[in-house]
Amino acid sequence: MSLLLAMTGWHVEDWRARFKALLPEMPIVTLGEPFDRRSVHYVASWKHPEGSLAGLPNLAAIFSLGAGVDHLFADTRLPDVPIARVVDPDLTTRMSEYIVLHCLIYLRQQRRYDRQQAGKSWDDDRNQPAARSVRVGIMGLGELGQDAARKLKVMGFDVAGWSRSPKTIEGLATFYASDGMAAFLARTDILVSLLPLTPETRGTINATLLAGLTQNGRLGGPFLINAGRGGLQIEADILAALDAGTLKGATLDVFETEPLLAESRLWTHPAVTVTPHNAAMSEPEAIATLIAAQIRRLEAGEPLEHGVDPARGY
Repeated sequence: MSLLLAMTGWHVEDWRARFKALLPEMPIVTLGEPFDRRSVHYVASWKHPEGSLAGLPNLAAIFSLGAGVDHLFADTRLPDVPIARVVDPDLTTRMSEYIVLHCLIYLRQQRRYDRQQAGKSWDDDRNQPAARSVRVGIMGLGELGQDAARKLKVMGFDVAGWSRSPKTIEGLATFYASDGMAAFLARTDILVSLLPLTPETRGTINATLLAGLTQNGRLGGPFLINAGRGGLQIEADILAALDAGTLKGATLDVFETEPLLAESRLWTHPAVTVTPHNAAMSEPEAIATLIAAQIRRLEAGEPLEHGVDPARGY
């Protein structure tokens, strides 16, 4: 019985060392080296090559090494076995830090003062609103969205959430489905996207959605923060809204193509903040510990935690 590490873009030997320490009794094998495919019972994956998990006759479960699982479903030959996603307090906390940081940057006009410092300009805005006057709307009310909402409320923001299905969350105004989208957008000054990427959510952040955001808020126009998935956004529509002034600014941690292409205007647009898909980094020690615990649960006959519904894509 072995664990297969199937990943691209990460240093596989670092992960192998961690899993060896956590599962000393289990061989840890990697793609690109000889191994007995019949011995593989578990896979830990991050953007594995298409079809590389086929032909594993005793595979019992696949674990995503990141918060998202859309990279798994991109494989049209993905084995039909249980899949688990990452639900980890460290990752959740990192995401909330990112969301709170950039909401505060927009609230306190930090980018304006950066520009003024560069020009040695001493100028203030005495009409800046308090957080209680700024409405944040979070799309996606899973673990990440709910934690971000709680922490934004501590800072004083007026927070609401939208999800694909109804959710009741104490102290949080919630909207759902297409029927609730218009009202949700109309009360949103800062839109935060933490949706998973599924066939239904792909391209959600488009011209129609952006046009629905309020234009009469205390920030002088709406802002966008997407720390969910790059496939949620249509970047040409975001740039068009920024150029037209219907969107005042955007913070993007994820992109349609990653790494972000050098020729993309997002790099140089004065109203855009680009970060390299690190809002909620997978800390290797925490993620490996979580997956090792899941494997021990399965070996003890206990059910898998944080399972993914393939029909929903998350």
